[in-house]
Amino acid sequence: DPASARQAAAGAAVVYHAVNVPYQQWGATLPPVMESLIAAAAAADAPLVYVDNLYAYGPVDGPMTEQTPPRATTKKGRLRTELAARLLAAHEAGTVRAAIGRASDFYGPGANSIAGDRLFRAVLAGKKASWPATLDAPHSMTFLDDYARVLATLGEREEAMGEIWHAPPAEPLTGRQFLELAFAAAETPPKLGVLTPTMVRLAGLVNPLIREFGEMTYQFDRPFLLDGGKFQRAFGFAPTPHDAAIARTVAWYRDHPGT
Repeated sequence: DPASARQAAAGAAVVYHAVNVPYQQWGATLPPVMESLIAAAAAADAPLVYVDNLYAYGPVDGPMTEQTPPRATTKKGRLRTELAARLLAAHEAGTVRAAIGRASDFYGPGANSIAGDRLFRAVLAGKKASWPATLDAPHSMTFLDDYARVLATLGEREEAMGEIWHAPPAEPLTGRQFLELAFAAAETPPKLGVLTPTMVRLAGLVNPLIREFGEMTYQFDRPFLLDGGKFQRAFGFAPTPHDAAIARTVAWYRDHPGT
């Protein structure tokens, strides 16, 4: 029957949209990439899973759920809103079967993020590791290996199609707690710093990437909480505890110097 055929196809081939470019290239690059991948997945009769972030929601009071309305206040957030809407519209039109998997700031082996290479290499070297805006606002963080498991599940399950899903994070940590766990795992003395908005603005005068990051600091100067209950209820999922995930991340960076 058609449902069984589609399920078999989903198990055989899945298109994952994880394409990213530097912030300053988003506007010119990401819309045509989305259109091309919709067309490619449709031609292959393969489900398309979009690897998305939380920029579309904008500043939010309280935990973000999949029902939180998109109220982006930044140009990058508005673009992410448009890309997600385009993909879901293609699904509704029957052009492609698609699902969106959203995660918070991620960390893990080889992660390219605010809590990625630069932070963990500083920790291992016993240097100061800095966190944006404030050390004391709770922040949901996503372990990259957990996110991969979530995305794999979305590609395998037909009932996931047509919806937005949040990757369930472990409990929120403040920047201070996250950094202290990292230094403890590395067995180096904790040296904590803060990237203040002023510092970001000054660095942005000479670094276009940091300049673009400046409008996203709202995610760090207040509680930034992600609710992953929908995915947990639908598929069953236990995120990796932060202490174990951070220890695995530190071990990876220790084993991959200069990567």
